[in-house]
Amino acid sequence: MKKAIVAGLIAGSLWSMGQPTDTSAAETTLRYAHFMPAGSWQNQVIFEDWARSVEQASGGELEVKVFPAQTLGKAPAGYDNAKNGIAEIAWTVQGYTANRFPLSQIVELPGLFKTAEEGSCAFQKLYDSGVLDSEYEDTKVLYVHVHGPGHLHTRDKAVTSLDDLKGLKIRRPTTVIGKLLEELGAEPVGMPAPGIYEATQRGTIDGFMLPWEAVKGFRVDEVAPNHTEIGLYSLAFVATMNKAAYDRLGAAGKAAIDANSGMKWAVIAGRGYDQGDIVGREAAAASGTIYQLSDAQTAAWEEAGQRVTESYLTELEAQGLPARQTYADFKGYVADCRAMIAN
Repeated sequence: MKKAIVAGLIAGSLWSMGQPTDTSAAETTLRYAHFMPAGSWQNQVIFEDWARSVEQASGGELEVKVFPAQTLGKAPAGYDNAKNGIAEIAWTVQGYTANRFPLSQIVELPGLFKTAEEGSCAFQKLYDSGVLDSEYEDTKVLYVHVHGPGHLHTRDKAVTSLDDLKGLKIRRPTTVIGKLLEELGAEPVGMPAPGIYEATQRGTIDGFMLPWEAVKGFRVDEVAPNHTEIGLYSLAFVATMNKAAYDRLGAAGKAAIDANSGMKWAVIAGRGYDQGDIVGREAAAASGTIYQLSDAQTAAWEEAGQRVTESYLTELEAQGLPARQTYADFKGYVADCRAMIAN
């Protein structure tokens, strides 16, 4: 039944595949770069579908070519690749460039939302409020979103308590998550997601934090059979465009890009991640073991998360940034989105 739901989501998002799109005489070709594998659901449901939607909306003015799997640059360079025009459009993780998006990374702090859909909706609302404008002033943001709750996955040692985590080398996606791992007693190791499989296989790291869908997407359940379901963080993503490339477009091209920006695609991405988590968790359970923490251990992990939250907000406030207000606003947007989704 769960797999049927996922199939329905993908089928629904791919409605455009049956629609003819004539790009043979397109006036402009846009390159859309990302780091997910070509066979990933993201490549199809988010990137290829977005490309088709834009092409159709432009009435033949635009052709969008998608470049998966870091073929136009390594994952950490994604934002700069869009800024500098190496790719006209890029999808990346804000935290791959440390300290560049400090207010945006507030959405990564523990316990703020339960699903990627509500988190993505809230993140887009936060961006639309204007408080994040200075962080993205050198590109044209198309949409922002998050993935679902990230869990802990280890190669050799099952982790069911904070003591089990001490001293383990755990891949962290961003510095914010790295601080959380340090607070929990682990040794964070920074690397983009595509490097996890090899690093775990070689024993360079003992484990990593990822949502269920990414465990399946990067096939890392093959090298890490122990899964601790704790859901302490989520990651921020952005799809953004080179400003000069956008400015060069004709009226139809700009209108097509604008019509495929904002909340619509933030929610499509969020829903996709939620459905991907269902499939990913099933696969992890089939190939390994999922561990649940006791109430006491869960409370200890959450207390560590709150200490990291307080430390991060204090650090940003010291830099003159409105961190606490942004944090409060985001929590309000989450509540709004949760109510909207429920209805």
